[in-house]
Amino acid sequence: MFLTPDIFQIVITGLFILVPTALIYKKAGFSPLWSALVFLPGLGLILIFIQLAFLPWPNQKKTNRNS
Repeated sequence: MFLTPDIFQIVITGLFILVPTALIYKKAGFSPLWSALVFLPGLGLILIFIQLAFLPWPNQKKTNRNS
């Protein structure tokens, strides 16, 4: 059989990370589809953290710092 229990464990672990990440993206104003980066081995979570940390969030309110 091609599907081994290891693959199921990887998918379940990925879903436990994917769902909260999708909710964070949705609340930040990004497309929740970006959370699919979780399934990139090694780089996925790093790319998600970099994107959420350094990109301006679309739903963030603009503040006027000149006044």
